[in-house]
Amino acid sequence: MNKKQLIGICLIVSVLLPVPYLAASDWPDFRGPQGNGHASTPGSASPLGLPLHWSETDNVVWKTAIPYAGWSTPVVMNGRIWITTATLKGHDFFTICVDADSGEILFNKKVFHADDPEPLGNPLNSYASCSAVVEPGRVYVHFGTYGTTCLNTETFEVLWERRDLHCRHLRGPGSSPIIFENLLILTMDGVDVQYLVALDKATGETVWKTDRTAEWNDLGDDGKPIAEGDLRKAYSTPLIIDTGGKKQMITVGAKALYGYDPADGRELWKVRTPGYSGAARPVYRDGIAYMISGFGKTELLAIRVDGSGDVTDSHVVWKIRSTSLPRTPSPVLVDDLIFTISDTGTVICLEAATGRQVWKKFIRGNCAASLLYADGLIYTFNRDGRTTVFKAAREYEVLATNKLDSGFMASAAVSGKSLLLRTKTHLYRIESDK
Repeated sequence: MNKKQLIGICLIVSVLLPVPYLAASDWPDFRGPQGNGHASTPGSASPLGLPLHWSETDNVVWKTAIPYAGWSTPVVMNGRIWITTATLKGHDFFTICVDADSGEILFNKKVFHADDPEPLGNPLNSYASCSAVVEPGRVYVHFGTYGTTCLNTETFEVLWERRDLHCRHLRGPGSSPIIFENLLILTMDGVDVQYLVALDKATGETVWKTDRTAEWNDLGDDGKPIAEGDLRKAYSTPLIIDTGGKKQMITVGAKALYGYDPADGRELWKVRTPGYSGAARPVYRDGIAYMISGFGKTELLAIRVDGSGDVTDSHVVWKIRSTSLPRTPSPVLVDDLIFTISDTGTVICLEAATGRQVWKKFIRGNCAASLLYADGLIYTFNRDGRTTVFKAAREYEVLATNKLDSGFMASAAVSGKSLLLRTKTHLYRIESDK
């Protein structure tokens, strides 16, 4: 084989292989490698073998106390787990790195300080609710208006930081950053301004910035927003999708759901909704985005993503409105079924094609964490520390319930055969000894 042929083969391989390569032990985003809460592909012939049963004394590989408070999901790559935390009153913000094998804290550093943080006024949130996002060599940590930074994952060196991207969160930040090609994309849906901004991953410099275009109807007689602008906030994290060979970013804002071109921030389409303070991340398959509008008149909508402009009246395939829908936890889409869990513990199974309810059950306890799918099972995590595991099927069948001492606010992560579970006080690595 000559040199020219070898180069040609290398180029072909580089195109076919996913970039960056993700190992089975990596969980780079708060909802996993695909951003949809799936730890394994439905119908996979190689089950992960995640644990089904655990307690404070059973199947705990290690348990590590995490200082202060943070509801961010653990992200993991190359055996290092990254989480964020902050002091209770929001004056100091920390990045923590934990060794996945031993549970030892390798790095715990204050990365930002705020002299006068705005009080949360919301027990459901923390000052460190935005999950980090990690790729080979770099981790990106975001605390909303209080700062964003990029660290070297091996040396822990700060590569760049930004403290000039502001909005008034009022009740704390919640939207996690995402990576798209050479961009780090942030969502800043505050009570005063609402925008998305893309930063160059290498330098932190702004590449594009796009304002939300929702039509506000929350003004009082004095011309000021009602309820201090609550109706203009959102906490959701965007999802990058592939539609017809083109990349698109779908995202939940207050009073509208959007599709954008992630390369330049151009708004492609919009659907008007009555919801606000939406936190659930969208899910997607086969040209349809499934998006939950948020608080108020909570709706779940199935939207065709091939539209242009305001597509409220033309591209909504179906929508349902119910008090049993989630406002915080993100759903999962498995084959032809959508599973949701409400903030108060109601689980619903719906047909993805029609929105028709297949079944509805109540699981005791309130929930904030998103659903996790693996090996034909769905894991739910409530605020009392209880986990319920049931089959992802048209018939409701509970296989296990488990309890840890403290409650779950953060969503779960998966690394190989292990569950990485963050409670209000500790980080656990749970793995079956069988």
